[in-house]
Amino acid sequence: MHKVSFTLGEQELVLETGRMAKQANGSVYATYGGSAVLATACCGSKTVEDLDYVPLTVEYNEKYYAAGKIPGGFLKREARPKDKEILVSRLIDRPMRPLFYKEFKRDLQVVPTTISTDQVNPPDILGIIAASAAVHVPDIRFDGPIGAVRVCYVDNALVVNPTFEQIAKGTLEIIVAGTREGVTMVEGGAKEVSEELLLEAIDLGHKAILEICDAIDKLRSIAGKEKLPLPPVQQLPSFLSDMETYAYPKMKTACFVKGKSERREALSAVKQETLTAFAEHITEENEKYVEAVFENIEQKVLRRSIVEDNLRVDGRTTEDIRNITCEIKVLPRVHGSALFTRGETQALAVATLGTVYDEQIMDDIDGDKRENFMLHYNFPPFSVGETGRLGTGRREIGHGHLAQRAIQAVLPAKHEFPYTLRIVSEVLESNGSSSMATVCGSSLALQSAGVPIRKPVAGIAMGLIQEPDQAAVLSDILGEEDHLGDMDFKVAGTEDGITAFQMDIKIKSVSRDVMTKALEQARKGRLHILGIMNQTINTPSDDISEYAPRILRFQVDPEKIGTLIGPSGKTIKGINERFGVDTNIDNDGSITVYSKNAAKAIEAKEAFLGLLQEPEIGRVYSGVVKRIVDFGAFIEFLPGKDGLCHISKMAKTRVNQVSDVLQLNQEVQVRIVEIDKMGRVNLSLVLPDDDSATRNTPRSS
Repeated sequence: MHKVSFTLGEQELVLETGRMAKQANGSVYATYGGSAVLATACCGSKTVEDLDYVPLTVEYNEKYYAAGKIPGGFLKREARPKDKEILVSRLIDRPMRPLFYKEFKRDLQVVPTTISTDQVNPPDILGIIAASAAVHVPDIRFDGPIGAVRVCYVDNALVVNPTFEQIAKGTLEIIVAGTREGVTMVEGGAKEVSEELLLEAIDLGHKAILEICDAIDKLRSIAGKEKLPLPPVQQLPSFLSDMETYAYPKMKTACFVKGKSERREALSAVKQETLTAFAEHITEENEKYVEAVFENIEQKVLRRSIVEDNLRVDGRTTEDIRNITCEIKVLPRVHGSALFTRGETQALAVATLGTVYDEQIMDDIDGDKRENFMLHYNFPPFSVGETGRLGTGRREIGHGHLAQRAIQAVLPAKHEFPYTLRIVSEVLESNGSSSMATVCGSSLALQSAGVPIRKPVAGIAMGLIQEPDQAAVLSDILGEEDHLGDMDFKVAGTEDGITAFQMDIKIKSVSRDVMTKALEQARKGRLHILGIMNQTINTPSDDISEYAPRILRFQVDPEKIGTLIGPSGKTIKGINERFGVDTNIDNDGSITVYSKNAAKAIEAKEAFLGLLQEPEIGRVYSGVVKRIVDFGAFIEFLPGKDGLCHISKMAKTRVNQVSDVLQLNQEVQVRIVEIDKMGRVNLSLVLPDDDSATRNTPRSS
């Protein structure tokens, strides 16, 4: 067994290998405070031919026993991955993937498992570090190590690896991952922070990353294995260079055809023409190399045109943003909707208002909680003109989470707007940054629905073409620029600051200068987009949709809650059934009434308040006849409170039978004439010529 340790933030981080899971290629047990992660890494025993990508899978998982819990629900064992586990898997995958060798050509699987948690120190960062060590120490080819930290801005100070409590209090939460040379991934959310503060947090995070890399390298120096060899480089067929020379000028023309579909058709035509011209050279053995020729040409054309001529394939310069159109209230019966179109990317965002009963219950090892805001992102295959299965994959969950973070920062507090909110973004067309289109569409949809967000939010995706002697930062990238470029840096925020961000790269690292330029360019682009959005709607609608539920909130004395609930819930159930509402009562005396009908919600509120009123002699009330007896009638004059109206108090003349005057469930005006020592109430009917009834304020039941 081998072990290294060092101080990270306010705790000691310990990395250990050689004691657990020894049959894996690499296995590292990492502890931080009371949290522990076991990360394993395995690679295939044989190389896989014809791979032009890294066959890596990352499966982060959390065990309920880590927090001393048994899974909730019918099944009492861990099942399909939760959204949180998928998001952490992506956090681990994204900074590591660029550092694997494509030439290695072996299946790779990294499995970090949280097996202990103190519910104080988040285990996700520990999972990234343990995964990096598990890959770097053994014989797997990896150009690492990487380190990762979380940085928060709490109480006007930046904190490295904060606790859950500090994260909840902070105005900035950022996860930074990288190598010694620089940053490879950034992700986080904020409450309208400046670009300068974000860069400062990244710098502080990278200093901690250097210490993490030192510790992992130290562990490798004492427990490392010799790296597996790379397969021999295969000799490419000689005709490929002639094919590239033939196709290059034709591809260069096709690459600049306007329109994604038209450009795709033009490139396909060039490809077919070239294949026909070189058909005699292409065999089953060498055709696997041919496809790469066309992608290499497209990559060269795109990159050279940008860095040398400041010209992109759709005719824009590096800072230009595509045409934008915004529409709201495009769907007739939903609570709020918006259609946001930017170039050939289009998102239909739909907002739905629900009640407390629609909140998402989160059952995980971090502690149970409820979420009253959800954003779900759908990316159907037709959005890129393809066929395929419909479903929710890791990409959909990751993009939805990013957009949710961007919007979360501007939502009203729950006590100000007590609705559960769900946004669904349907990506109808995609050619670059559908997640940022989702942010823009969601902001518009919420305002359309009458949700009082503090400020509109917009998002933009930045790209990078990094050459040895120069670099170009691109605003509002296309799909081709994402695929063939070096960076995808998404930034969302308001006119006053950043609310969410995510950076992924395909090169080993990016410099601070590049990030600074990208953030400034993103700020200008974001303000441009917000200006266009504000022309459609710049303040929330005055009222919510007629189809949305109505919610009334009011406060009562917490000691009176029992009166409102009644024995076995009889009172609250009765009011709910009578007015067709749902009611939630909190321990602090906060009462929330939900109804599809605003008038019924008001009547239910008055009924609850009526339960707390003390009867007053001489006051007139609206009552309902509940029971008729020979000598009178019992009339409910306040919810749950009734009194006796004797037959002699029903008219100025003699009444022979009560039924001559009153019927069951009849609404009548009554006055309290007496409350005896036992609290029993005696009533009299208010007769039509009794003008005193108008001088008293009736209290509705």
